[in-house]
Amino acid sequence: MDQQDHSRKSRQKFGARLSKSVAVVAVAALALTGCGGSSSADSADGKTVLRFSWWGSDSRAQATNKIIEAFEAENPDIDVQGEYSDWSGYWDKLATQVASNDAPDIIQMDDKYLREYADRGALLDLTGVDVSKFEEVAIQNGTTDDGLVGLTTGINSFTLTANPKVLEEAGLEVPDDKTWTWDDYRKITETVSEKLDGKYGAEAPNEPAGLQTWLRQDGKHLTGSDGALGFTAEDLTGYFQHHHDLLAEGSYPKASVLAENQNAGPDRSMTGTGTAAFGMWWSNQLGGLSAAVGSDLVPLRLPSSTGKAEDNGLWYKSSMMMSGYGRTKHPDEVKKFIDFMVNSQEAGKLNQMDRGLPANLDVRKNVVADLDSVETASAEFVSSLEPELQGTEPIPPMGFSAVQDILYRYEMEVFFDRQSVADAAQNAFKEIETAVAQ
Repeated sequence: MDQQDHSRKSRQKFGARLSKSVAVVAVAALALTGCGGSSSADSADGKTVLRFSWWGSDSRAQATNKIIEAFEAENPDIDVQGEYSDWSGYWDKLATQVASNDAPDIIQMDDKYLREYADRGALLDLTGVDVSKFEEVAIQNGTTDDGLVGLTTGINSFTLTANPKVLEEAGLEVPDDKTWTWDDYRKITETVSEKLDGKYGAEAPNEPAGLQTWLRQDGKHLTGSDGALGFTAEDLTGYFQHHHDLLAEGSYPKASVLAENQNAGPDRSMTGTGTAAFGMWWSNQLGGLSAAVGSDLVPLRLPSSTGKAEDNGLWYKSSMMMSGYGRTKHPDEVKKFIDFMVNSQEAGKLNQMDRGLPANLDVRKNVVADLDSVETASAEFVSSLEPELQGTEPIPPMGFSAVQDILYRYEMEVFFDRQSVADAAQNAFKEIETAVAQ
C-alpha cells in the first residue's frame, strides 16, 4: 500500500516499523480504558474540535490542510486540528494514542492495520456516510464483521514503474507489459546494470504486495478470508529465490546498497533519483516519483510466468481509508468530515491522485479530466486493468502489520548470504504464521 503514496518512510516502501506486539497491546488496552472518548475538547468559542491524523509527503500535508480549510468554511461550527507525520512513526504513535484513550477522532487508515484496530473495537461504524457513488470493491475493502469501518479515499494498483530515459541510455525500449515474462524482466534489468555505470536494472521491493502479487499469479493469497495463511514455506522459497537470482545476476545493486535504500523516501529512492530503471510502487505514487526524478515515469503491469496480461496478479487496493475513532465524542461530525473528504468535488480537486484514483465515481470523472500527463497515465493505467483483475485481496488479519518487517529481515538474510534461501523462507514463514495467529 498504500496506498501508497506514502514515502518509503511514508507509504509504502512501505517501511512500517510497528511491531505486532505494540499494536496488539495498544488496541487491547481499549478494554481497560473505561468508557471515555477521544480527548478532543470543544474550543472556548463553542466549536466542536476534531483531531485528524494522517501520514504522507509534504505535498499531501499541504493539500490536506486546504481540504480542512474548505470543510471548516462549510462547517463554521467545527474546528479540525491536523496531526501529520511520516509513515515510519505514524503507527507507533497511533498505537500509543489508542492505548491511552487519546486517539484522534479521524484516522487515515491502511488496510494492513484495519482489522487489527476494528477487531478490538477501536474504529467507528461509518454507516450513514454516502457510498452510493462507490464501486462495490471500494466498499468491501473497508468492511469487516464490525461494519463499514474504513471509507476508501481512492483505489490504486501495485505497479512496476519504469524510467524510459534510463532504458534508452541502455539502448532499450519500454517493454510491452501485456506480453512480458519474468525471464524478459531478468534479461532487461541485467542489461541495464551491465551497460550503465552507477545505475541498475531495478531496486528490490520492500512491500508485502510484492509477495501478494507473486502468490496471486499462482492462484494463491497471502491470507484467506478466514485470516489463515494461503501459501506455504515452499511458495516463499520460490519468491526469495527469485530475488536472490536478481541480485546474483546483477539486476539489483549489492546487498549493502539495498539495505541503505530501505529507509529512503520516494524522493531519495533508486527510482526517485533515477538510478534504477524499474521499481515496484503503488500507482498513486507515480506523480511524486516523476517529480522527484524530473521526467515522466511509466506504470507497467508486473511480468508473469505466462506472459499473459490476465495472469499479472494485480488487484484494486484501497490506497488508504478514512476511519473514525470508536470512542470519539463526536461521531456525527466525524462522519460529516469523512463524507466531505471522499464525496466532495472540492476535496477531490485538492487530493487529485495523491490518495488514489477517487473512489467516488462522480469525483473521479472530474478529477481525471483535470490531471497532468503523468497523473493521467496513472489513472488510465488503473482503469485499464479492470478486465484482467481476478478479484480483491481478503482484508488482512490481525498481526498482518508485522509481515512487512518479517519479509524485509529475511530478504536481507538471503541477500547478505547469512541464511540459505530455504532456511530464510522456512524461518520467515514460521514468524508470519505466528504473527497472524495471535
